[in-house]
Amino acid sequence: MRVPERLRIAWQDDQTLKVETDAGMQTRLFSFGAPLSQGGDWQGVSQASWEFAGRGGRGRGPLGGTLKVVTTKFKPGYLRKNGVPYSANAVVSEYYDRITEPDGETYLVITTTVEDPAYLTQPYMTSTSFRKQADGSGWNPAPCTTK
Repeated sequence: MRVPERLRIAWQDDQTLKVETDAGMQTRLFSFGAPLSQGGDWQGVSQASWEFAGRGGRGRGPLGGTLKVVTTKFKPGYLRKNGVPYSANAVVSEYYDRITEPDGETYLVITTTVEDPAYLTQPYMTSTSFRKQADGSGWNPAPCTTK
């Protein structure tokens, strides 16, 4: 989720948040309950929880909450197309924060940390921002072209 793209986020059911991307036509499922799959694929197993300010949480999103997603059990691959590999034992932790600026603009900031003792000597951290659009008129799904 680091390429220029649009996101569509909606509840799939009471325990599952679905995040779709138009670039690469990816769908991620964040489970707030029992895992939805055994993993072993590119998406892995994503367990979600809310963290709130005042309880040790980060607390920058709505009502002071942050969506935390920890993903494990995915296929090995590369952090970047020409970069460092990651193993099947890597752990990806993501924090989703909704930020509203004084002018009313709303952003989604995703802070990602990858930890993998097989290939990384320290956590690999990135941050990506998305600006909320008024409607879905720019939604244009296209398949992934990366090999």
